[in-house]
Amino acid sequence: MATFTYEAMDATGKNRKGSIEANDPNEAVARIRAQGLYPTEVRQQKVKKQAEAQKGVPGAGETGGKKKGGGMSFGRVKPKQLTMFTRQLSTLQDAGLPLLRSLQILEDQAKPGQLKTCLISVCEEVSGGSSLSEAMSKNPKAFNKLYVKMVNAGEIGGVLDVILQRLAEFMEKAEKLKRQIKGAMVYPIAVISVAVLILTGIMVFIIPRFEEIFTDFGVALPALTVWLTETSRWVAGTNPGQQIPGAVFILLGIPFAFVFWKLIRAAGPGKAATDWMILKLPIFGNLVKKTVTARFSRTLGTLIAAGVPILEAVTITKETCGNYVFEKALGRVHDSIQEGESFAEPLRESKVCDAIVVNMVDVGEETGELDVMLMKIADNYDEEVDVAVAGLVSLLEPLMVVVLGGMVGTIVVAMFLPLVEMINSLQGGAV
Repeated sequence: MATFTYEAMDATGKNRKGSIEANDPNEAVARIRAQGLYPTEVRQQKVKKQAEAQKGVPGAGETGGKKKGGGMSFGRVKPKQLTMFTRQLSTLQDAGLPLLRSLQILEDQAKPGQLKTCLISVCEEVSGGSSLSEAMSKNPKAFNKLYVKMVNAGEIGGVLDVILQRLAEFMEKAEKLKRQIKGAMVYPIAVISVAVLILTGIMVFIIPRFEEIFTDFGVALPALTVWLTETSRWVAGTNPGQQIPGAVFILLGIPFAFVFWKLIRAAGPGKAATDWMILKLPIFGNLVKKTVTARFSRTLGTLIAAGVPILEAVTITKETCGNYVFEKALGRVHDSIQEGESFAEPLRESKVCDAIVVNMVDVGEETGELDVMLMKIADNYDEEVDVAVAGLVSLLEPLMVVVLGGMVGTIVVAMFLPLVEMINSLQGGAV
């Protein structure tokens, strides 16, 4: 018999740890459940490297007797790469290939980079006796907590191929949603950036020429023209005593604002305040709310469907939902479930979700199909986000035309008012 260590939850939701002897993981899970516990992680104790070497078995630091290099790698694994790897691993497992052999095949075909480096490490850990979830947990640059817990649930339930398939679908839908939102922002950002450059050029090169003409003719300038010429001098840096042109501040303002925003959100209070402000924004706030709702409901539904205990699933969802307001609401949900109360009530009291979401969660609790209801909520809100993004793009286009037209119109009027005055004065002098 082999010895298995485990982590489990009792009926009150408290974590329990221990070890048990069994012939295989399924028997170990059955024995743990017979004790009234709900296992969250079960793994076989590692065989010592020395014993493996004596038997001719590659140790944890070997893969086929030779360690491969993954090359230099920085940053995290791209979601697209991880999704492809997950789907391929699911296919290989469904075909009946041994886990280590499947991992080695995918590691061999992976291009040099962060994913290959992580797969080399995972292969070494698995060949040394670690479970797949344990090996992946040691490579957080590729596999986050959500990924690891779902793989662990698949190992315990003996349905790793099914869980990997669900993971791939989950990541594909999450990336599709992210691409839609980014795609909707590309057009307005590009237009605004070009408009800023053009307006800056007008301020620096065109308006000073008009100002010289007005000065030569001694025309009395209207207030609008005075304001525009003063702004032009500030942008061009021609004001007496001005050392830095205002154009520098304009061109560096956007990246500086981006960095400043990141620094604010890096701190806990800053993230809480900005997340709350974002949800209160007109139009954009509603879009963000729908996006986060779709994300947290799909994450939680996927975890519950995979067999992850409800308390742990809520905790993981809380950590990955990406919005402080929703994190706080899910924290209350966790405490409520831990005390034996309902899921829906603290969600209703937090008022972060629409009534339809709370009611569907309530029905899911009553019928015992919470995961199904959560996935339906996610699908419904994905469609609503699609519609909202399309509507936002349709609204932004005419709005930008009006704003840019107003800016250009203001400049034209400010420049032509003195010209009209100058023409009138010349005609009067000629008479």
